[in-house]
Amino acid sequence: MIESPPMSNTIKKIVLAYSGGLDTSVILPWLKEKYGCKVVAFVADVGQGEGELEGIEKKAIASGADKCVVADLRKEFAEQYCFRMLKAQASYESLYLLGTSIARPLIAKAQVDCARREKADAVGHGATGKGNDQVRFELTFIALAPDLKIIAPWKDPSFELTSREAAIEYAKARNIPIQQSKKKIYSRDRNLWHISHEGADLEDPQNEPKDDLWVMSVPVSKAPAKPEYVEIEFKAGVPVAVDGVKMPGHDIIAELNKIGGRHAVGQVDLVENRLVGIKSRGAYETPGGTILYAAHRALEALVLDRDTAHYKEQVALKYAEMVYYGQWFCPLRKAIDSFIDATQANVTGKVRVKCFKGRATAAGTESPNSLYSSQLASFTMGQEYTPSDATGFIKLFGLQMRGRG
Repeated sequence: MIESPPMSNTIKKIVLAYSGGLDTSVILPWLKEKYGCKVVAFVADVGQGEGELEGIEKKAIASGADKCVVADLRKEFAEQYCFRMLKAQASYESLYLLGTSIARPLIAKAQVDCARREKADAVGHGATGKGNDQVRFELTFIALAPDLKIIAPWKDPSFELTSREAAIEYAKARNIPIQQSKKKIYSRDRNLWHISHEGADLEDPQNEPKDDLWVMSVPVSKAPAKPEYVEIEFKAGVPVAVDGVKMPGHDIIAELNKIGGRHAVGQVDLVENRLVGIKSRGAYETPGGTILYAAHRALEALVLDRDTAHYKEQVALKYAEMVYYGQWFCPLRKAIDSFIDATQANVTGKVRVKCFKGRATAAGTESPNSLYSSQLASFTMGQEYTPSDATGFIKLFGLQMRGRG
């Protein structure tokens, strides 16, 4: 007979961020045993796909949840989170398009909303004590609901399920439905924007990602030998149509995921610096997002003046760090968004993107707000540009360099 830990009377109801994966599947009954309280499983649909969500309510109840709440956040995720990041052109350490990072504050915000409706006094998550997600969840909780208690089992000294093997044994002992085995497998996180892969053979940076690793896209070696072109229309920096068809943000991303996935677009193998100071190795697939970034970047090149474009690149670096560090609900991010929105006023137009053998490249850009002048850019000299003017400009610009050797 399994003995339960002593019950705590300080917690009456916990809303747990629940994915149905191994960690939250065992954390749910563990919370019931430790706290002796009601636990609401909160499931955020951020576009991870029907495969992950199918039967999740039944599974949550079977694992001990008193109630399961599923919230469809796909449209909000695309238009208020992913597209804000897109307008900033934010990428962490040049390559990572922040798929997991950008989803966490939205999930945590919706979780807080659920806790308010359920009159819960605590929120919980299954993020480990070595990763970034614990910070992203908890900073959001602190910002939006400082009165709610935060339950993080991985940081609880009494939490003994600190390995995959222990978690599997715990689940089996309590007849909790899980799909995992003790075989070393990838740890994955999927949403509308991307899928991440960590663990298993990827833990050794000498190992090249295997062809069967990729889920949203084909391996580059199996991508078609013929390129595919897609046209994306933007209005004030926001994607509004694909190949002339207007659609909501989440459908735009889904459609571009299909196109990019067919051509192995958006695959990244990265050793990154976690916020907690650990280097980790992950493989990411962001097919639709990579197409959008390429298109948006090309359109900005056409309509932004030099100083604004260059300063915006500096801001993008900070924006990416704030998303990665979980600082979405802080005053600085909101202030930066105001600057970015101002830069996007003229980012309207159409971009044709070529998808071919793992790459997405702009193949034609047009905008009613273009600053590009073919006449000025031409090597042919004209009345609008007097070459002799450059002589004085260069002398003045290089004045401080005279005699410096």
